[in-house]
Formats: sequence, structure tokens, C-alpha cells
Amino acid sequence: MGEETIKKVLRNSGLTEKEAEVYIFLSQHDVRKGAEIAQHLRKDKAQIFRILKKLQAKGFVEATLEFPSRFTVVPFENVLNSLVKTKQEEVAFIKSAKKELLDYLKEKRQVEPLEKFLVIKGNKKIYSKISQIIRDTKAQLSIATTFHALMLSDRLGIFDIAFNHKSRSQMQCRFLSELSKANLRAAKALASKASKAGFNFHARNPHFGLSQFPRMVIRDDEEVLFFMSRTDTAEKGDKEEACLWTNCKSLVHAFGTIFEDLWHNSTEMQSKINEIEIENSMPNTCIMTDKEVAAKKYFETLQAAKKEIVLLTTSKGLIEYAKNKGLLRDWAKSGASIKIMAPITRGNSEAAQQLQKTFAVRHVPENYMVATIVDEKHFFQFKTRPWEQGRLDSTPDFDNLFYITDLEYVRKMLTTLDDVWKNACVTSAVPMELIVDPRRHLMDNLLENSAAHKKSWGAIIEEKPPGTITEKEVLNKVIHADKINAKNPAKEVSRRYASIAMAVIHPPEYFNLPSIVIHAEKIEKQSTFGAEDSLAILLWLETATGSTFVPMAIVGDNPKAQAIWKASLTGTPAKQYVQLVRKDELQVRVHGNTLFAGWTVPIPLYPPPYVLPPACLLIEGYGNVKTRKFTTVSPSGFKSEIEGNYLDAFVTFMHPASKYSGPGTDGIFARDFIATDFPPKIEQQQPK
Repeated sequence: MGEETIKKVLRNSGLTEKEAEVYIFLSQHDVRKGAEIAQHLRKDKAQIFRILKKLQAKGFVEATLEFPSRFTVVPFENVLNSLVKTKQEEVAFIKSAKKELLDYLKEKRQVEPLEKFLVIKGNKKIYSKISQIIRDTKAQLSIATTFHALMLSDRLGIFDIAFNHKSRSQMQCRFLSELSKANLRAAKALASKASKAGFNFHARNPHFGLSQFPRMVIRDDEEVLFFMSRTDTAEKGDKEEACLWTNCKSLVHAFGTIFEDLWHNSTEMQSKINEIEIENSMPNTCIMTDKEVAAKKYFETLQAAKKEIVLLTTSKGLIEYAKNKGLLRDWAKSGASIKIMAPITRGNSEAAQQLQKTFAVRHVPENYMVATIVDEKHFFQFKTRPWEQGRLDSTPDFDNLFYITDLEYVRKMLTTLDDVWKNACVTSAVPMELIVDPRRHLMDNLLENSAAHKKSWGAIIEEKPPGTITEKEVLNKVIHADKINAKNPAKEVSRRYASIAMAVIHPPEYFNLPSIVIHAEKIEKQSTFGAEDSLAILLWLETATGSTFVPMAIVGDNPKAQAIWKASLTGTPAKQYVQLVRKDELQVRVHGNTLFAGWTVPIPLYPPPYVLPPACLLIEGYGNVKTRKFTTVSPSGFKSEIEGNYLDAFVTFMHPASKYSGPGTDGIFARDFIATDFPPKIEQQQPK
């Protein structure tokens, strides 16, 4: 009882449990060397010396001048007197300041909101949340959405809430939406309605559309609601939309940066309305309906290029340019540089690599317009998407070619494309296959030391031939999940059912981070340790065996799963950086073939001072499903039998400083994923 009371007093004096233990030992054993204390307490010497230094700094322990030093305690009576005096002074101060403190807090009390995520599903709940956001707006409301969604908002009465807002004439409301001939009349009616209501309404039309950016609502730099799908699924008849809301300052800033970039590269809505109304009579503008005339004008202009050709094309268009490099060389023979931007996918990555040997090639998200700018004087926009109409020849479809020579307009479009170019990335130096499956011999020649990569996460030691397991069989196993119960992950087999995404990110220099692999998992409740949202972070670092991706941190929201992460990560720095977060600090959500991961807390990484700030990751699967079954072994000795349905995926990383879009070669989305983990020395066999 006496020792426990002493420990309680020591803890109240600012000591930790271990520091109190060392103090009590010294008080009972007089002067001792640090090594002797460690031996008696059966603790690590380095740990004991750290504790002794802290006790010295706090005034509880003194050291002799000899070498090695010996340590003795400050008498407990002195500690008690000091504590009593400190407490008495604290009580006296609180009594004297009581009224002043209460009055101050009553006037100035401000509760800092907890930064968190909220998942919202269904149009009714989503638009109810948007209504609340509008009601709470004090200074600025920023919305980027489709015109169909704007019309739906009007029918649901959301604009009436805005038009009747008590601060409607003072607060600034900005809307980004795409205008076309089809919705011109409705746009004019909405603008007129806003004007009559005295609503401070500003609307713009993005130069290159909204389809490659998330739809979002931002209020006063304090909260953001964004849709997980880029396209308006409600317009396609899908009633089950999904949104995420957060008040995390860093993420609100990240989405605000995206919005400001869109706003900067957009046209005033009234100017766009005028442009549509007089499109055919605009000076220096024409729509070329004769295909032969259009093709002749297009190729003659390119052939005469002197300074620069900027080509914004499709994924198939990039393949056609690779097949016709001679044509590009002809266009560049007078000294013109050529920039090519296109969605880079698994299907055209080889073409991109070929073109990069001679020309500048970068990835842009899908759904940009198809356009060409020549010498800052000529702008061509294809109304139909060339090479996407079932034809794969070198000649694009010139039906209704939009041609502009108005210098102000062309330079404005070029400025926008220059911004896109600066933020675009080249094809990856380290392909995804090498991260996921470093043993594939076809990839070995792409790096000087592929053996280093085999140690980075888990080498594949066995892969079943294609057809061993089908997509439907994997899906059925997930639906009819057979849960494995285990208490000790270091000695018992465990299993997790999940949707996972893996993304390689090569950040620009201003990110102040090396290349990153982010591995996000949405683990289902049927898994051995229950449901969990988790992130694994790997960094590209120099090691004794060469450059490689090394696991640097694991973040998860399930305390029961911490043990399995630490056991399986033995042998990597990430074992010391397994971090537990609250469920509202990390969210991983799956919507169709899209996975979203967002976190509101900074994630410390090894080695310091690397920190991954609050950010969002969007993985969008595309193409055909590939079903795989294979076994991996990690540096810890854990073996994992993996079964999954995989899609290649585009990567979008929304960071506080900017938005990063990665090619479709840098992401993998396993929509249906099963991993059975076998600890070292446990025979790998299916558990009963």
C-alpha cells in the first residue's frame, strides 16, 4: 500500500511509471551505477540511462562527478515539500484568478472543431447536407458540379435557400459548371433568377470541362463535401450517389487549391453564353463541316509549324502517334517542339515510352477535350473524339472541326494547357509490376538491382496458372466469407477479406517527399480481426542493397489488428511506425470500381523528418478484370496466400499543395481480395 501511494505521489509530481520505478529503487539502494540499476531491474541499459537523464532534468536524481557516474536520489521529504508548495501555489493562483478566468472563458469560449470524415449516401441525404452547408455559409461558397446537378438542386429548393439567405448580397457564391447549347436556356433562367433575388452569384465555364475533377462544395475554407464519382451518376439513372464530407483544414485547403485552379482556367458564364449564341458568326472562328477541307487545313498548319505544337489526344491517339513518328518528325523539321498529352494506360504505355525518346510526353486524366495548338496562333478542337469511333488509322475524324485563330482566345487556351502540362507527370520509371510482383523476369532488366525490390514488401514465391480460379469464385468466397478465429497472430493463421488499392506516386519537387507507394485497404468485418480501414506507406530510399521501396508506416483504425501488422512487418522500419487512429481520422471507401482513401491527421514516416500530410487518394479501376492466385513471403517470414480480382487503375493524389494525377500504369485496384496469412514455421495449408 505504501509503495503504491509513493508511486501515486511521484506520478502527480510529473514522473512516468518507469521513472517512478527507478526512483523508488534508488531510494532503497543508495548510490548505484546505471549498469547496476539496469541489471537489478532487468531492463535495457540504454533505456535506464535515458530515464536517469530525465530524472536529473526534473530534479529527482543527482549524479556523482566520477566516471562512470553513480546516481542517488533527492530525499523523498524534499520531493514532498516541493510538491506541497507547488500545489499550494496552484490553489492560491486559481482562487485569485477564478472570477477573471470564468468571465474570460464565458466571453471568448471557442471550441476547436474535431477534424473528421463523414460518409453520406443517397441523393436525399446528400442534398440535405448541401442545404445545411449553404445555411451555414458566412463569406464564401464555392461549388463545382455538372449542370444537371444544378438543375436538380433548383428543383429540390436548394437555390431558394441560397436566394433567401440573410447574407445573400454580402457572401460570395461561385459556381463552376459546363454550359452547352442543350442547357443554354436553363442557364440563362437560373442567372436571371439569381439576379432578381439580389444573390451575389458568379458562374464560370471551365475551359476543358469538369469531368476530370471531383464535384465539390466548399464553405468558408472550413468544410468540403465532394462526390466519390467524377461523373454525374444521377444523370445516368444511378440513384445511389456517395459523398464524403470533412472539416480537416488541410483537405479543405487541398480541394480549395483545385477549385481555384479550375476557376482561374475558366470563362465567365455570360461570355460563354454569348459565345454559344453567336458561335457561327464569331470573328476568326469557324466550324469546318467539310472533312477534306478540314483535314487539309489541319495538316498544312502543322506542316508549317515554326515554334511549338501542343497535342492533347486520347489513349488510342497516343498509339497512333507512336505508329506514325515519321509524321511527327515532319511537323518538327522546321524547329518546332512537340508536346503530347494523353491518358497513359497499360495499353499504350509502350507507345508512350517510344515517343518519349524523341518528344515530350505526359499523362493527363481521361475526358479532356481533343485539341491541337500550333505556334500560339491556331487552335483546333475536334467535336468528335478521333480514333475513338472504331477506326485505328492515322487520320483523325475531321467531322465538324472547330478552328480558331483569335489570338486572345488561343493564348488563353495555351495558358490553360501550360498549367496542365506543369502538373502532369511522365510515365513511371518504376513500373507497378515490379512493386507488386518483382519476380517477373520480364521486368528484371528495368532496374539495376531488382533483388532489392524483392525485399521491399513481399516476394511472390508461387503463382497459380491463369484459370486456376475464376472471378466468380473469388467473389463467392467474399460473399460467403468463412471467418477464421485467432487470438495470437504470431502463432495462428488469420484471414482478411478486403478491397485494396495500390498506387505509385512520383511527387513534384515541391512536395518534399521521395516517390511513394500508398497501399489502402477496406477490410471487411468477416476478417479475423474485424473491420478496418488501413494505409501502408512505402518510400523510395537508398539502402545497402540499392534503391527500393521500403515500408515506412502502417496506419489503421482497429486496435485488434495492431498485433498482426507488427508481427508481419518484422524486419522493416514500419514495425516501429504502426499507428492507431480514430475512425473519423481515416476513411477508405469503395464505390463501384472506385476506391477513395482520405486521412485528416499527418502520418509520421521513417526516417524522420518525413511526414505524409493529410491528403486524399482516388483510385479508379478501368479495363478488364484479371483474376490471380499467388503466394508471397515477407521479410518477417510471413507467408500470404492471395486470391483477388484486379483492375488497372488511374491515380489521383490530392495533397494540400496541389493535385497530382498519375497514369493508368501506376495504380491497381483489387475489388475483391482475400489474404490468408501464415506465421513463420506454421505449415501453409488451408485452415479448417
